[in-house]
Amino acid sequence: MTDTLPPCPECSSEYTYEMGALLVCPECAHEWSPAQDEGADPQEQLIKDAVGNVLTDGDTVTVVKDLKVKGSATSIKVGTKVRNIRLVNGVGDHDIDCKVDGFGPMQLKSSVVKKV
Repeated sequence: MTDTLPPCPECSSEYTYEMGALLVCPECAHEWSPAQDEGADPQEQLIKDAVGNVLTDGDTVTVVKDLKVKGSATSIKVGTKVRNIRLVNGVGDHDIDCKVDGFGPMQLKSSVVKKV
């Protein structure tokens, strides 16, 4: 790696520093990955379903296994359709934000859904 760090992409401050795997700006508190700085778009990461199909925002997917829902006596059954998904960087490895009929808004893992 070079001796000089890139300026902050948010405020153009030249006082950035490394904190673990991230770069940090002390002036605006913006944190980013050095890979993002090299021109890689953060949305460019491909998210694939359980069988390898690439998912995009607005897709309709089907749940491929029963999912227990915390705080609910019932579970999401196999074959449940989820419409209009959004791809996000969620908690842990949950990367789909959606609304499931009968359960409301929640995040799902892409490994438990199949694109329709």
